[in-house]
Amino acid sequence: MRLLIVEDDPHIAELLQEGLSEDGYACDVATSASQGASLARLFPYALIILDVMLPEGADAGYVLGRELRGVGTQTPILYLSARSNIEERVTGLDAGGDDYLGKPFALRELRARVRALLRRSSGLARNVLRLPGGWQMDLGGRTVWNGHASEEGGASAPVQADLTRREFALLELLALHPGRAFSRQDIIERLWSGESGVEPKVIDVYVSTLRRKTAEELIDTVRGLGYRLGKMAHEW
Repeated sequence: MRLLIVEDDPHIAELLQEGLSEDGYACDVATSASQGASLARLFPYALIILDVMLPEGADAGYVLGRELRGVGTQTPILYLSARSNIEERVTGLDAGGDDYLGKPFALRELRARVRALLRRSSGLARNVLRLPGGWQMDLGGRTVWNGHASEEGGASAPVQADLTRREFALLELLALHPGRAFSRQDIIERLWSGESGVEPKVIDVYVSTLRRKTAEELIDTVRGLGYRLGKMAHEW
């Protein structure tokens, strides 16, 4: 999925972009509140990581958060700030934030908070999702496996699917929005960050590979539109 990082410190922005990209997220970076506002208006991001202190002022992140909420934006917001006392955290939550993380932070914790916010925004409570055909998906461990019972009635050894980062990201997008169909262009916009020349037929290749590595019923084709997760996928 595609995330927006609003951070004017180039080192922190690079750390976030590289770390989250390793988890399969496409990341756009804005270095000011005004640039962040422009990008947020252009694209429905899955999550916004928003620094509090930006070139426009010490509380520019809060101002942007309030503006986004004021126009109806429901995208989860994770505030980052070196000011992390109780008063600041309360201010951030009151300014439309869904979570608040103080600097310096551990990238591992930030990744976990991102996963939690994405789950929450999709109405899910746990990292492990149940998928069609007995498949399961661990958003934290970045693994997909099948633990169907054997024909004799005993538990069979789990079969793990060896997915690339982009394959996992595509399946994650569908799994977090069960029942929703995404067009090929929608998928490109959510999984590729500003990359040009990505052809819609590339999505067909990824879907075909995912089906081969897992099961045909895992992803449904919606004629004339695109793809969605197979029937009745939901959390444990």
